[in-house]
Amino acid sequence: MKVTHLPENGVNFIPYELMGKIISFNDGDLMFDISKKERDYEVVIDICQDFTGALVMGTSEGERYVAQLVVPAREYIETTSENPDYNPEAEEGMSSPTITNREPVAFDIDKCELRLWEMEV
Repeated sequence: MKVTHLPENGVNFIPYELMGKIISFNDGDLMFDISKKERDYEVVIDICQDFTGALVMGTSEGERYVAQLVVPAREYIETTSENPDYNPEAEEGMSSPTITNREPVAFDIDKCELRLWEMEV
């Protein structure tokens, strides 16, 4: 996973640990399986601290950013095969001679980006 520190010369960032596809922030205060957040579009997950210092997902309860996780859009492999229901003598536009199948590519955590914001001391 690509990790970006904001600012680059910052020194106080939230501790995190990657365990396969699971990310844990601040020694288990907040943890989740990143692959379960993958969609057909890019997903940006904001990690914030609330007024008590607890970690929350999203900005509605949060008071300050500590991290942001960017999960790229799911990728697919497309293959074309013959349409067994195709009838060339049927009226035009009724069916296609081929079928396109989409198979999702396995989740790759290396394509994700973690942005860490410097925390106030």
